[in-house]
Amino acid sequence: MGAVADAVKGARSNRARLDGAEPRHHTRRGECDNLLLMAKKTSHLSHYDAQGKARMVDVSSKARTAREAEASAFVAMAPEVLRALPKNPKGDPLEVARTAGIMAAKRTAELIPMCHPVALSHIAVTLRLCENGVSIATKVKTMAETGVEMEALVAASVAALTVYDMCKALDKGIEIREVVLERKTGGKSGDYRRGRREK
Repeated sequence: MGAVADAVKGARSNRARLDGAEPRHHTRRGECDNLLLMAKKTSHLSHYDAQGKARMVDVSSKARTAREAEASAFVAMAPEVLRALPKNPKGDPLEVARTAGIMAAKRTAELIPMCHPVALSHIAVTLRLCENGVSIATKVKTMAETGVEMEALVAASVAALTVYDMCKALDKGIEIREVVLERKTGGKSGDYRRGRREK
């Protein structure tokens, strides 16, 4: 337990240096007002009906085609925490997070209101230790009328949250960063790769 105790002490020391930092704001003033105004203008929104009520889009007229999506996330943690992972008292956080990501992808429609339940043919969740944290990559495939971008993103998000849960005893200041869609193929909108649009 010596390594674990050292990790906790080191992580707390690193966090103490950040106590005086300004809080980070993820929204700008006026954004909430803009969202309220947008909600009132529902006639042209695909996920609202004519009465302004939220609805799930009807995809029954679409053809079932091969769809694929990849997403990623990063869990930043202090070097002391990384060194203590092999002796983590809760067990192997990477393996637990991998399983959590797979399970989460299959439950996406229960978490995101307007997502369609999709039969997934393949889910892969890969976690890799880096010098400053844990890198997460997910890949999801289906043969369906709609894409699986959200399934890939949910898998990456829940895997990252699980890493935090498994390691929070070592450092409450672990950060989840950069949950993004990396790539998707299939569908009316065409193929997409982060950083550029494919034709």
